[in-house]
Amino acid sequence: MSLIQTLSKQAAEAAKTLAVLNEQLKNTVLLDMARALRAHSYEIQSANLIDMTNAQNNQLSDAMLDRLKMTPERIGAMAAGIEDIAALPDPIGELREMGQRPNGLNISKMRVPLGVVCMIYEARPNVTADAGALCFKSGNAVVLRGGKEALATSKVIAEIMQTVLKHYGLPPALITVVPDPDRALMLELMQQRDYIDVIIPRGGEGLINFVTDNSKIPVIQHFKGVCHLYVDKDADLDKALSLLLNGKTQRTGVCNALEGLLVHQDIADAFLHQVAKALAEHDVKINACKQAATYFNGCQVIEEQAFGQEYLDLEIAIRQVEDFNQALEHIHRFGSHHTEVICTQDEMTAARFQRAVDASVVMVNASSRFSDGGELGLGAEIGIATTKLHAYGPMGLESLTTEKYLVQGTGHIRA
Repeated sequence: MSLIQTLSKQAAEAAKTLAVLNEQLKNTVLLDMARALRAHSYEIQSANLIDMTNAQNNQLSDAMLDRLKMTPERIGAMAAGIEDIAALPDPIGELREMGQRPNGLNISKMRVPLGVVCMIYEARPNVTADAGALCFKSGNAVVLRGGKEALATSKVIAEIMQTVLKHYGLPPALITVVPDPDRALMLELMQQRDYIDVIIPRGGEGLINFVTDNSKIPVIQHFKGVCHLYVDKDADLDKALSLLLNGKTQRTGVCNALEGLLVHQDIADAFLHQVAKALAEHDVKINACKQAATYFNGCQVIEEQAFGQEYLDLEIAIRQVEDFNQALEHIHRFGSHHTEVICTQDEMTAARFQRAVDASVVMVNASSRFSDGGELGLGAEIGIATTKLHAYGPMGLESLTTEKYLVQGTGHIRA
């Protein structure tokens, strides 16, 4: 067998051991994993320095470098995310009663693991820990194929978690890192439908399209984050400015950062003067429609087809809209089904926005930066699904499971 076939088969065999593992033991293992990551912070940072140096030499973008970097604070947050996962209820074995049929058959559904999850991702070493912990708690084995940019860091994180697994007599193949980033091996990985149940790609649009086009295994897509803030005519402008600055400038290289601002024409004059001053103070590059451009010095005037870009930088597209409906039309055309935000004091408008906008997370008077599994109570996330089969939005424990039917009879036969 090839390396990829061997790793995939080992993961599938290892997944069987989780089917009968009780929740208490799973939580104990997870808490020890969190402690081990903190205790080996130096080793993680040392490996990360290798990756960061190579990435800088290869002139990776600032957004990619930001995602790649592992600081003591980020390692601590990674460990805390695992502790949060341990504290969550175990969905495996959860029963949902469907009722009794007229013939006396009792029907229920039980939540079960997917089996083997394959994660394909780029310069995001934290995904190694998040995915490993989420899959373990939800009863799945995981095969992790990270990009070459983060390989040294990912391997160390996985080795730390595998050491804990072995301590409890569990197969280390439950958390497997593909040790070679060769794209040919990634193509082979996407053919292993005998062993892998689902593939979740997480990264740039090119990676998502490549996996979707080449995989023989079902793919849950996590496309780019083109997130908008719509400032309605009934908005509190102080709140709106705060939402804008937090969404755009707090951390630019993440998929829940704001990339677009839509402003109702009735409050454009009052609001865009404030926006121009505030964004200038943060050195944000402005791309704007002709109407909005009049409020900004040195901005780039763009035509309609130029909207919808994921900048992942201190850059934003701004459009003045005639009304609520034009804002919706813009989001439907240029959004990426990730996260959309409205700032308004009108409850009916807010409710209409949340019903009408097709995005995995739709927020009212809250920063787009809250579109995150940890912030939404999932402990951590394996990604943010922007397609609807079988999950939509941040994917936590429940999204890594499915249901099977349980049928109870008393010797029933079908006539």
